[in-house]
Amino acid sequence: MTRLAPVVGISHGGGPMPVLGDPSHASIVKSLKTRVPEILKLGTPDQPRAIVLVTAHWSTNTPTISSGEKHDLLFDYYGFPDEAYELKYDAPGNPEVAGLVEVALQEAGLESKKDPRRGWDHGVFIPMMLIHPQANIPVVQLSVLRSESPQTHFRIGQALSKLRAQNIAIIGSGFASLHNLRLMFSGVTKTPAFKALNQEWSKQVTDAVQTEGVEERGRKFEGWRSWKGAYDMHPRGGAEHFLPLIVCAGAGGEGKGKAYSDEFAGLDMWSYYWD
Repeated sequence: MTRLAPVVGISHGGGPMPVLGDPSHASIVKSLKTRVPEILKLGTPDQPRAIVLVTAHWSTNTPTISSGEKHDLLFDYYGFPDEAYELKYDAPGNPEVAGLVEVALQEAGLESKKDPRRGWDHGVFIPMMLIHPQANIPVVQLSVLRSESPQTHFRIGQALSKLRAQNIAIIGSGFASLHNLRLMFSGVTKTPAFKALNQEWSKQVTDAVQTEGVEERGRKFEGWRSWKGAYDMHPRGGAEHFLPLIVCAGAGGEGKGKAYSDEFAGLDMWSYYWD
C-alpha cells in the first residue's frame, strides 16, 4: 500500500501571540513545536515534499490557491508590538503543487482560482514558524469559502486527499474548539456552564472525526451546525475557524482520526489528524 502523507487540523492560537512568548499559549506552542512535526515526520526521509495549508484567515467565493514561487507575509492583525510586524517565514511556494491542487479540485467538479501575489496570512506563517522553522518545505496556501458550505469544504478535502499519495501533506489551520471573540473577551468562557458546554461540543466534534467511514463522517460534518453549542463556539457567519477541520475530515480518507488537546484559557483546544 502506498504511504499517504498526513492530514492535520491544528489549533493555531490567537494572532501572533504563539511566537511572542504569550504564557497562555504555552501548551499550543509545545504541540506545534513537538507533536505536529512528529506527525508530519519532519527531519526524516518521509517528511512531506510540500504542504497544502488551508487557512481560516482567507475567505473567498471560489477556492483560491497561492501559486507563486515566493510569497510575502500578510500581517493581518492589529495592535501588537512592533516585533509582530517584523516576523519572517521564508519557505518557498510551489507553482507545480498549486497546479496539482487546481487539477484535483477540477477533477472533483470544483472551480478554483490561482493567486500568485497574495501574502501568506498569519494562519499560515505563525504556526509554520513553530512547526518547521527551517522553512525549506514548500507551502501552498488554500482559502476557505464565504459560503461556509460544509458539503463543499468536505468535497474540497476529498479532492485534496489524492495528493497525499504524492507525499503532499494537508494542514488545516483554525481553532475548531472555539472561536467566538465576543464571548472570550466578555469572560463568559470562564464560567462553569460554558466550560461544560465546550466539553460537550468537543465530544461531538471528536465523534465525527473518529467516524471511520468517509461517507458517514461527511454526513456528520454536514450537520455540524445542529450540534449542541455550535453557535456558541462559532457564531453565525463566523465559521471560518471550523471550516479547515471539515476540509481535513474530507482529506483524511477511510479510518479513524486521532485527537489531542492543548490547554488554553482554561479550556481544552482540540487538534485532529490522520496519519
